[in-house]
Amino acid sequence: MEEDLLKQRTQRWIVSLSVLILVGKFLAYYLTNSVGILTDAMESIVNVTAGFISLFSLYVSSKPKDKSHPFGHGKVELISASIEGILIMVAGLLIIYEAIKRLYEPTLISKLDIGILIVALGGLFNYLMGWYSISIGRKHNSIALIAGGKHLQSDTYSTIGLILGLTLLYFTKLSWIDSALALIFGSIIVITGVNILRKTVATLMDEADVLVLESMVKAISTHRKDDWIDIHNMKTIKYGSQLFVDCDLTLPWFYNINESHKACDELKALLTREFSGRVLVSIHSDPCDAKHCEHCKVKGCLYRIEAFREEHELTLTELTQTDEDRNE
Repeated sequence: MEEDLLKQRTQRWIVSLSVLILVGKFLAYYLTNSVGILTDAMESIVNVTAGFISLFSLYVSSKPKDKSHPFGHGKVELISASIEGILIMVAGLLIIYEAIKRLYEPTLISKLDIGILIVALGGLFNYLMGWYSISIGRKHNSIALIAGGKHLQSDTYSTIGLILGLTLLYFTKLSWIDSALALIFGSIIVITGVNILRKTVATLMDEADVLVLESMVKAISTHRKDDWIDIHNMKTIKYGSQLFVDCDLTLPWFYNINESHKACDELKALLTREFSGRVLVSIHSDPCDAKHCEHCKVKGCLYRIEAFREEHELTLTELTQTDEDRNE
């Protein structure tokens, strides 16, 4: 619960500061009439809108699971990130439209020095907010905070290029530079939106997270028990900050129910510990057979057919293989 409150508090700060930055950028656009600065101001609208959506999604995802939502409400964060991606794409397309229009209908640009200063301050605050959001998001495994933070930082990177272009415009007085800047950074904004959308769609489709699975391979290999003869058919599904894991654990065939349950609990405890309690594990136990003898480290086994030769190395491929892949 404290973790959820921290995420919500972080997002509230980000939304509040984003509103102030939005007001500042539109003030800069009002003073300068620069479509390049309008680019930054339009993206700030997206920042604020997406920020409120993320805040709402963090509130919903923090609700405990219930009868209607047995896996919790965590996937609402993916909906939030998807909406943010779409909004970013729309903002980028609107900016590109306005830039092309200004190429054919140039307007007078004034007070560019003040505008550059306001945009620079806004970019600095965006970067700091983005860094903090990503840090909290990675620490507590929040897709919404990570997506929002990356968006804020991408806004900062585009702001740096925009400032350089506006400085060039300030000294050269070439009005087409303003439209060119808007075209370039409008395109960058569209690409950012596409990348966010692509990642959230992959997660909504329950695409396997290779980094998570590799972490599990490392943890299990490091702390492997002698009677964990084989682990396979592992699948993971992510719901917000919660990770659901399902796998098969091969144990000595002569274990009784209590012994099998204890071995499964040891594996479950290991994974829970490695992922800071954010993981729920379901384990199906399989009995060993003759083919496992040469890789089995269980000492004093009275039913061994072949002598132990070497431990079977656990790899990502082995971990995720299904019974069908193994012809079992």
